[in-house]
Amino acid sequence: MTVAAAGAPARILGIDPGSRLTGIGVIEIAGGRSRCLTHEVVRLGDGPLPARLLALMQCLRALCAEFRPDEVAMEQVFVHRNVASALVLGEARGVAVCAVAEAGLPLHEYSPASIKQAITGNGRAEKTQVQRMVRMLLNLPVSPAADAADALACALCHAHSRTLKMQTEKMLQGMRR
Repeated sequence: MTVAAAGAPARILGIDPGSRLTGIGVIEIAGGRSRCLTHEVVRLGDGPLPARLLALMQCLRALCAEFRPDEVAMEQVFVHRNVASALVLGEARGVAVCAVAEAGLPLHEYSPASIKQAITGNGRAEKTQVQRMVRMLLNLPVSPAADAADALACALCHAHSRTLKMQTEKMLQGMRR
């Protein structure tokens, strides 16, 4: 599948990967507006890691089949202190990358700080600030759960980034004429 043309409606799947909880959200952007199509926290449980990773793969396959996103935005792995946790998170992220590749979708990655900066104006924003801004930007009746809000924030960050990129490309084309 190719990237949606400038100005055309586009669906963006946002993923906040995790080995126990994975946030997902799908937004549609059209005419400068964004709307939420779905969001949830996929609870993978405490079972063996291979079973949790398989469940994540199956969930992402089903989500791609149902909502047919044009692009995917994913939060990059953030290693704070626990290297073992980062490795397990990397495996979950790898499964998500494979699901995206299997669906033939372009993947765009953003650091947690750049997502927070794009959504709240503060790269060190707290989770509650991200939840509140996602709720406002998507006109949701209630704030989504933290992991789902992170996934939606990632999708919104990409929507803003792609719009800026398209506007810049259009301007550069005009300058070349």
